[in-house]
Amino acid sequence: MKVNNNQTKPLSRNKLLGVAGVGWMFDAMDVGILSFVIAALAVEWNLNSSQMGWIGSVNSIGMAVGALLFGVLADKVGRKQIFMWTLILFSVASGLSALTTTLTAFLILRFFVGMGLGGELPVASTLVSESVKPEERGRVVVLLESFWAGGWLIAAIISYFVIPAEFWPIDGWRVALLLTALPAFYAIYIRLKLPDSPQFRVKAESKKRTIFQNISEVWSPKYRRSTLMLWILWFAVVFSYYGMFLWLPSVMVGKGFDLISSFKYVLMMTLAQLPGYFTAAWFIEKFGRKFVLVTYLLGTAASAFVFGGAETVTALVVSGMLLSFFNLGAWGALYAYTPEQYPAIVRGTGAGMAASIGRVGGIFGPLLVGTLLTKGYDISYIFTIFCVAIVIGVLAVIFLGKETKQTELE
Repeated sequence: MKVNNNQTKPLSRNKLLGVAGVGWMFDAMDVGILSFVIAALAVEWNLNSSQMGWIGSVNSIGMAVGALLFGVLADKVGRKQIFMWTLILFSVASGLSALTTTLTAFLILRFFVGMGLGGELPVASTLVSESVKPEERGRVVVLLESFWAGGWLIAAIISYFVIPAEFWPIDGWRVALLLTALPAFYAIYIRLKLPDSPQFRVKAESKKRTIFQNISEVWSPKYRRSTLMLWILWFAVVFSYYGMFLWLPSVMVGKGFDLISSFKYVLMMTLAQLPGYFTAAWFIEKFGRKFVLVTYLLGTAASAFVFGGAETVTALVVSGMLLSFFNLGAWGALYAYTPEQYPAIVRGTGAGMAASIGRVGGIFGPLLVGTLLTKGYDISYIFTIFCVAIVIGVLAVIFLGKETKQTELE
């Protein structure tokens, strides 16, 4: 039965943020649990560094496909419908991955998990950015992104208490992945309560346009500069994020800590994400998008450099907390900044394509870490590569980006 989105009553800003944010939190929970599951699977399935890297990378391959596919579909069928179906896709596939007994089957299902995750994130941020006032749009989207920290926190707690526990009738990592299937039920709530973007509802002509018209519009002279900037920025940020954060528990193990201690320290680092989001949410409307992106990304690069060479517990935890603080604050600004570059008629396509290019970086990041560790390179050298990538993203923002603070969306 076709849904009439106009019959859904508009939600207040806070309710909209809560409904979309919970879906966002579930995304983060799945990605966070995967980082801990990789460390557990390495022990149980005797995986080498290269195979561990592929688990993270196949997730990003799916995210690249999902961001592009569902981004363009969001301009055809609406933001709400895509938000709902991507949530179901990643939840069901993630739950099924708990039943696998081979690395190949696990990788196939992680691809579909990635498709759902990659499609949901840019579509959800687009929906929210189109539904709030210009003077609070940036802050609200950053606060939406702050739910990611909540999801990572839940993932860290589940991983700390569930994965190592020996009283389960099945492996602890399987129990953790089964829990990631629960968000599928949340799609029912979204179906009933979440309105579609008001900008999409009034853009009936968007349904008459072809997907190829929308893709070519993103690279038209008017938007070419913004698109180039976003593609460089997204690639740099996602390449470094997934290269570093999916490997955090494994890096801690490699530095001599046992699995349970590593989970505990990563949990402490995760807590630093929340003040990173909240400070970015305050700064983004006061000083602008470009200021927050440049400042927080440079903070990320500096923290990553220190973390890669740290040897003591204090140095690791402090630099890791700063890494979480700055990196996730920058992510919030990125999701606020991206939809503001395009008009409503191609906003889903533009945001989805940029996110898709970013996910290509997410493919290479974990693979790079696994490959270089296998070849004997030190982790400090690897994290320096991520620092350089982040600085390239900063330069793209400075020289190609435009300030969009409190501007009316087209």
